[in-house]
Amino acid sequence: MPSARRPGSTCSSRTNTTRPPASSMQETLSKRQTPAGRFTIAAKHHITIAEIYESELVDIEKAIAHYEQAADYYKGEESNSSANKCLLKVGAYAAQLEQYAKAIEIYEQVGSSTMDNPLLKYSAKEYFFKASLCHFIVDELNAKLAVEKYEEMFPAFSDSRECKLLKKLLDAHEEQNCEAFTEAIKEFDSISRLDQWQTTMLLRIKKTIQGDEGDLK
Repeated sequence: MPSARRPGSTCSSRTNTTRPPASSMQETLSKRQTPAGRFTIAAKHHITIAEIYESELVDIEKAIAHYEQAADYYKGEESNSSANKCLLKVGAYAAQLEQYAKAIEIYEQVGSSTMDNPLLKYSAKEYFFKASLCHFIVDELNAKLAVEKYEEMFPAFSDSRECKLLKKLLDAHEEQNCEAFTEAIKEFDSISRLDQWQTTMLLRIKKTIQGDEGDLK
């Protein structure tokens, strides 16, 4: 009978030490088994691929997909904090791509999961603030209802500077008052610096006011 090759036997091959492209890494990863205990490793691979699409290939849609996959794997290991970090990346990019419903869902989900955690609850106000901004871009009434909902869900949100800013902005927007809108933002920014994402969203809201000049100065 012909002899069978043993599992340990070797064959000659050349080793390619060059870093494979993101598409090749994705294909390899999809073929791997991810049994319990290995989800974290798989998640980290997806994050690596997402970062390549972010910085080197500038394909945000694909970066989003890999951050979502990483979040799913982290959830499989019950690493909720790591999963939330990935989801927040997805939420930020979704809003930039004007996928506001998706961003709102993520910010509400992460806000709800952190508001009952003694160590993380102070971050919840930021996530509800970001969800409110996304609502505001879509519709002023949506934003008002969302703020009321978040205050009911998380009473500490009512006393936050973010919530007070939102209410001032809603009043200014209802009155179509560009000056009051801008002044409220300046006042907030002088104490709590707004990041680039928040500034972008606020500019989008301000552009819906008649007579807007397109900046926050």
